[in-house]
Amino acid sequence: MFLAKERATLEKFFPGLDEALLKISLMERENQDNSSSQANPTIKLFGQFGGPRLLIPAKYGGMQVTPFHAIQIQRALGSRSPSLAVAATMHHFTVAIIDEMTPDKSDFDLFEHVAKNNLFFSSGFAEGRAGVSIFDSHMQVKPISNGLIISGSKKPCTLSMSMDLMTASVILSTEDGPDEIALVVIPANSPGIERRPFWKSLALTGTESHEVILNEVYVAEEHIFKMGSPSKFDKVVARSFIWFELLACAAYLGVSSSLVERCFIANRGIPSERVALATELEGAMSALQGLAFSITDDDENRDDLVAQAIFVRHFVEGVIERVAMGATELLGGMAFVQSPEVTYLLASARALAFHGPSRLSAASGLDKYLFGEPLQIS
Repeated sequence: MFLAKERATLEKFFPGLDEALLKISLMERENQDNSSSQANPTIKLFGQFGGPRLLIPAKYGGMQVTPFHAIQIQRALGSRSPSLAVAATMHHFTVAIIDEMTPDKSDFDLFEHVAKNNLFFSSGFAEGRAGVSIFDSHMQVKPISNGLIISGSKKPCTLSMSMDLMTASVILSTEDGPDEIALVVIPANSPGIERRPFWKSLALTGTESHEVILNEVYVAEEHIFKMGSPSKFDKVVARSFIWFELLACAAYLGVSSSLVERCFIANRGIPSERVALATELEGAMSALQGLAFSITDDDENRDDLVAQAIFVRHFVEGVIERVAMGATELLGGMAFVQSPEVTYLLASARALAFHGPSRLSAASGLDKYLFGEPLQIS
C-alpha cells in the first residue's frame, strides 16, 4: 500500500501521532485558520509525542533514530502536514549539526535538557539572501571574555514562535588563520530577542518562519560550536549539509506523495498514470535511502559525499515538480478550483526549490567538480 512503510515507521516511533494529526483538518494543521503570529498546534502536538528527541543520541535520553528511519518519518509527516515536516526538518537538522560537533561527550547538558523537556531548536542558520554563500552570515559579533555579544536579524527563522532555543550561524574572525563558521545556541527568552512578522506567503505558514531580531544578545561560551572554514567542506560542514538535504527532501517528497495518494483514493486517472507518478516518487525515495546509508561512511571523500547529496537533492526536486503537477492534473480542474487543499499542497511541494543551493547556483561548482576540481558550492 502506498506510504505504508513510512507510516508504519512513524507509528513505531510515535504511536498515535498519525491518528492525532488526522483529527485536525489539513488547513488547521497548516495554521491557515489562525494569525500568522500564533504557534502552529501541530508543532505543540509533535512535542507532546516526543518529536524533538528523534535524532538526539540515546546516551542523552534521545531516540537516536537512524538516517534511514528519519527520512521515512519525515516523508510520513510531510504527507500529513507540510509545515510540521519542514519545521521538524529545521529542528532535527540543528540537532544533527550539534551532534556532529560533540561526538565524544559522555554527558551533554544541552541535549539532556532538550530530550528531557522535549524542547525545540529554531533554525536561523542559512539566510534567505540571493547571491551569497549558504554559509554566510551578516550577524554582528563582539567577542567578550566568556562568550559573544551578537546583534542583527535572522529572516526567515523557522519555529520562531514555538522555539525554546534559538540557533544562528555567525562568522568568527581569527588572528592567524581563515575565518570560521560557528553555530550559537541562545535561550529563546533571552533579553534582546524580538520577533516580527515576516512570512507573507500562504504556503507553509505553519512553519512559523518569521524574523527574529537580536539586539546585543549574550551567548555563553559553552553554547558556541565551531564548524570549521565556510570556504571548504570540513567534516562537520559536509555532514551537516547532507543531513539537511536528507531531511528536507524527504519532507517535501511527503507533500507530493499526499497529492498522489489523493489520486489513488479518488481513483483518478488510469492505472498506468497513477503507477507512473508512484514510480517516480519511489525512485526518488530510493535515492534518498542510498544517501542516508552513505552518511554513515566516514571513509568517503567529503567532496564526493556532498556532490552526491546535491545530485540527489536536485533529482528529487525535479521528481517533486513533475509529480505534483501530474497528480494535480489527474485530480482535475474542479478539485483545484473547489478545494484549497489541492492548491495548497501544490504550492507547498514546490518550495523545496527555494532552499539553497539552487540548481542554478550549484551548476558551476558541480561542473568543475566533474572535471576533477575541488567542490565549491555557493
